[in-house]
Amino acid sequence: MRFGVVLFSSDRGIAPAVCAKAAEDAGFHSFYVPEHTHIPVRRDAAHPRTGGADLPDDRYLRTLDPWVCLGAAAAVTSTIRLATAVALPVESDPITLAKTIATLDFLSGGRVTLGAGFGWNTDELADHGIPGRFRYTALREYMAAMRSLWTEDVASYQGKFVSFGDSWAYPKPVQAHLPLLIGAGGTERTFDWIAAHADGWITTPQEGDVDGSVRLLAERWAKAGRAGKPYIVALDRATPDRVEHLAGIGVDEIVIGVPDTDEPAALAFLAKMGGRLFG
Repeated sequence: MRFGVVLFSSDRGIAPAVCAKAAEDAGFHSFYVPEHTHIPVRRDAAHPRTGGADLPDDRYLRTLDPWVCLGAAAAVTSTIRLATAVALPVESDPITLAKTIATLDFLSGGRVTLGAGFGWNTDELADHGIPGRFRYTALREYMAAMRSLWTEDVASYQGKFVSFGDSWAYPKPVQAHLPLLIGAGGTERTFDWIAAHADGWITTPQEGDVDGSVRLLAERWAKAGRAGKPYIVALDRATPDRVEHLAGIGVDEIVIGVPDTDEPAALAFLAKMGGRLFG
């Protein structure tokens, strides 16, 4: 089992670079941050945890840019993986985002994992020109276009939401295949999308019992003819019983949240958890 941490990075509390360095020093495998470009005040989209317009955390309003956070983290670390849980690729220009991610992977020595979401906040997506009903299609196109830019000497893509002709784009990522994990509810639609286009799944915070979902994902993966198994990241607890159970059902990585507190308390939490898990 691998262990990572997720920092709901905002304009308060511990700085992402400080957190990432402390997590690496404590022995953690990965460091995750989320993304929201903005939160429209008036929204029709319900938050999946509250079921309405209320947000469970005011850091949704205060979220830092994930790629700037991970760039800062890359500069002070050398081994920890730099990841998002989750980013919203369709809220950026795909050509520019491909450049950003490739540059981060190049400068970090191949440590980037792209955790992406379809976007529960369809009002936020709409402000970026993405209709909510097309968010699955848009993410598929964005990822295909970015992979073209990452892997081909002369890249091009033609789709509904992304179109560009023959182009050069460097640097390429260090990783021959930059991993894509999808953070979304464990539904057949999500798992069919993962089986067709991604490398694994990140559970959502509100999903406590994921046993059935892990089995369903394995079934959809096999039905799609994919070799091996999907990489599964659980946003969960790291108690001994929970670790044993999740390992037994095929979870590869457990990611625990860093508390929304000041820097000394956050550092103490990371040191304590590192000592418990790796000491």
